Amino acid sequence: MMSNQQRSFFFNVDWLTVIMYLVLCSIGVLCIHSAVYDPKNPSLVDLDTNYGKQFVFVLIGVVMGVFILLLESRFLSALAPAMYVVTTLLLIVVLVIGRNVGGNQAWISLPGGFRLQPSEFAKFATCLLLARYLSGTNVKITELKSFAVAAAIILLPMVLILLQPDAGSTLVFSSLLFVLYREGLSPYFLILEGLFIALFVITIKVGNLPVIIGSIIILTVAIVLIFRRNRKLVLTMAAGASILIAFVLSVQFLYTKVLKPHQKVRIDIVLGITKDPRGKGYNVNQSKIAIGSGKLWGKGYMHGTQTKYSFVPEQSTDFIFCTVGEEFGFAGSVAVLSLYLLLVLRIIYIAERQRSPFSRIYAYGVASIIFFHVVINIGMTIGIVPSIGIPLPLISYGGSSLLSFTVMLFILIKLDSNRMGMIYA
Repeated sequence: MMSNQQRSFFFNVDWLTVIMYLVLCSIGVLCIHSAVYDPKNPSLVDLDTNYGKQFVFVLIGVVMGVFILLLESRFLSALAPAMYVVTTLLLIVVLVIGRNVGGNQAWISLPGGFRLQPSEFAKFATCLLLARYLSGTNVKITELKSFAVAAAIILLPMVLILLQPDAGSTLVFSSLLFVLYREGLSPYFLILEGLFIALFVITIKVGNLPVIIGSIIILTVAIVLIFRRNRKLVLTMAAGASILIAFVLSVQFLYTKVLKPHQKVRIDIVLGITKDPRGKGYNVNQSKIAIGSGKLWGKGYMHGTQTKYSFVPEQSTDFIFCTVGEEFGFAGSVAVLSLYLLLVLRIIYIAERQRSPFSRIYAYGVASIIFFHVVINIGMTIGIVPSIGIPLPLISYGGSSLLSFTVMLFILIKLDSNRMGMIYA
């Protein structure tokens, strides 16, 4: 039987978040059903189809969610290091025995034709360990030691995932910088991140290293001459210029020596360096056609021509938003985006009402990862960011993705349900 304490926690569950989770999962199953519909297997629960498998994943997710709600909250904090170690080991194992799909060695084959993608589960494990560390006593993110440890927690899975190489999943972890900012990191780091992104684009777009490096040096010298009496600023500018030049050189090396040809082409297409609507740009081009053809109200469920005739590759996974845009139009797209916005805002609201620093930090990690996934995935489908292959949370097909987001959200819901009971971290 459920104890009185467990019962009170269960009734304290944030049901609005649970409802949004169930709605997004339902939208996902229906969109996958439409995207890869097989007349020979029309049932939503047919396990020979992706939509049948996704339906089963949703059921498993609901069971896992209920199980998490029945756990003791202290257990989640105590288990954080173990979860991080296990997912890190899986990221190492996948490099050795992993299955290569689409150029990425990111999956471990399981019985029954299923695959496990460790990088998906590494996201919530990293959030948990980061929250546990930052909520510890005598840990201040403004101090170099604390920042270095927090950065190491984030960077370790990033490096292992980059070796697969899965650039999309690697970049997801960069969103955790917002967690560090919320916990007191200087906003200059966010400005610096924006500067690095701009410099990345300029380096690839211009492609002329002497011009770029020369411009950095000239700008630095000009600022130093203006503020030469401020010794501290001069030293800071010199160090900053060195970092920027090193970054430019590393981007050039990464772009020319590390990225695979198809990855470089995707970046070139987004930046306007290359136009290849029938080749490497085919996916994005067909995606934009599908979304645009939906107009205001869409063509109706199961009536999307781009969807029905499989013009958009990977439509049940990376490009699932095309189905929403084509079949439900601008109105349906806005509805789905609004649902995601409400979910992220709700998570932030939940974060700010926590008494436990551990719960607050973890909640911001969840909000950052979901927001990053939504922005990048939808940006891919409309051609404003490179196609880097990350799923739309709870909607794209994939058991690893759906279950990892399920665990991520229900851990948060559990911690929130217990917010008045403990302030253990």
